[in-house]
Amino acid sequence: MSAERKMVQERAVSGVKSMSAERKMVQERAVSGEDPPPQYIMEESHRPIDDPPPTSPVPVPVVHLGHSDETAEIKAALQSWGMFQVIDHGLPSSFLDEVRDIARTFFKLPIEEKQKYSNLIDGEFKYEGYGNDNIIAEGQILDWTDRLYLLVQPEDERKLELWPVNPSSFRDVLHEYTIKTRKLVDDILKVVAKSLELDKDFFSSHFRERSTIFARFNYYPSCSRPDLVFGLKPHSDATLITVILPDKDVEGLQVMKDGKWLKVTTSPHALLLNIGDQMEIMSNGIFKSPVHRVVTNPDNERISVAMFCSNGLEKEIGPADDLVNEMRPRLYKRLKMKDYLEVFFQRFLQGKRAIDWAKL
Repeated sequence: MSAERKMVQERAVSGVKSMSAERKMVQERAVSGEDPPPQYIMEESHRPIDDPPPTSPVPVPVVHLGHSDETAEIKAALQSWGMFQVIDHGLPSSFLDEVRDIARTFFKLPIEEKQKYSNLIDGEFKYEGYGNDNIIAEGQILDWTDRLYLLVQPEDERKLELWPVNPSSFRDVLHEYTIKTRKLVDDILKVVAKSLELDKDFFSSHFRERSTIFARFNYYPSCSRPDLVFGLKPHSDATLITVILPDKDVEGLQVMKDGKWLKVTTSPHALLLNIGDQMEIMSNGIFKSPVHRVVTNPDNERISVAMFCSNGLEKEIGPADDLVNEMRPRLYKRLKMKDYLEVFFQRFLQGKRAIDWAKL
């Protein structure tokens, strides 16, 4: 791992001994039938109470890749939702099921087996590996989820010792999924650039230079008090773009749209793509990074796989010059990705948005 990447991942907790040691995994709590302890319970004003459902639920827009109107579809979806679903992505349904299967199989392993890949080393938190939230302050509200978080790109920085060997197909499937995801993202970024009347390689060229992809396998156990806790607290992603493989059977993802929380409903075997803060900055605010959250389910567990695609740590980003004019002045400062991510990690744990820090 490069010194710069190590600094970004660890400086946020430098000098602060992790308070995560000796903690139960959320999955263990659910299996034993525990109610969520106080550190998981949100303040009353922030609890996940559903807004009244719309009279006619509207699914997240579907973009038809390769069709003549794909550019207009992507632009409209990103301006209204900040996300869209793709069904003609070229990844066979059987392969997506295999990705889900390796995730579910891993999380069903005995705790002793999963702890071989722990993100706690001598009681100190590391971002990669198996675990749950880092605790950096008293009173921090935790998410009702366990996860396996792995750097998959650049390939020469992979920590293969953290890649499970059980199930035996895990490494091969994740490697193949990374390659296919990167190809899909590269194609979509070209269309996004076209929708903004930028050079078609504007985003994808940034994405080639030591760009990063992190895979996060999410496990949301059932929860006896879904009215009190979040599977994942409200946030926007720090990414350029995120690719999500949702659970086929259990919903839980919600997005803030027009001041209301809406359930995210997708087609079977669709991939869901949402833009992140990097895209909001580079588009000079034309596209907004959507705030989203995950709610828990009282009866069913839920899994998902998120691929976080970002500019390289040394890359400096800012609004595209062609998107700055008298009608739309520059809204965000230029900044290095490693500096932004340092702020992001801190603010995410506090339930705050880093994008506010980037505004002029």
